[in-house]
Amino acid sequence: MAVRGLMLELMQWVLAGASAVVFIRLIIGPTGADRLVALNILSGLALAFLVTRGVALGRALYLDVALVYDIFGFLGFLAIARFLKDKISDEDGPA
Repeated sequence: MAVRGLMLELMQWVLAGASAVVFIRLIIGPTGADRLVALNILSGLALAFLVTRGVALGRALYLDVALVYDIFGFLGFLAIARFLKDKISDEDGPA
């Protein structure tokens, strides 16, 4: 039992560290596509963190929040991707 708790705690720290690195990439990213990919990865890391936290604490509420967060994250990703596609199409439009 103690090994399971230790592994879940370690995984939460790994996810937090990876989120910090991806957040830096989100800020620095030279293009909109880089920022969009970083935002999508950050959303996935937040989802994984919520799931591991819910398992570690034995609370199903974290899993419900993770599911809703994932749905909104996906919809946000689609909206931003469509915005970037329209922006690129306008820049490459008729001269």
